Amino acid sequence: MNIEYIESKINEIIGELEKEVMEVLMDESLGKGDTNLRMKPLASTKQILTNALESIKMVDKLNREELEK
Repeated sequence: MNIEYIESKINEIIGELEKEVMEVLMDESLGKGDTNLRMKPLASTKQILTNALESIKMVDKLNREELEK
């Protein structure tokens, strides 16, 4: 499994999410409530991707350790 490739792609997606966050934060036409509503899915998506990457790394590490036995 090419962990570096997966990590780079997930980081690209996270970078795009961060751009969206900045757009939402810079939109002065949104009130605080609307800003918060738009931020929650972005923050949740980032956390899901981060957790997925960590899980993939863990599975890969365990697999490598098992192969070394």
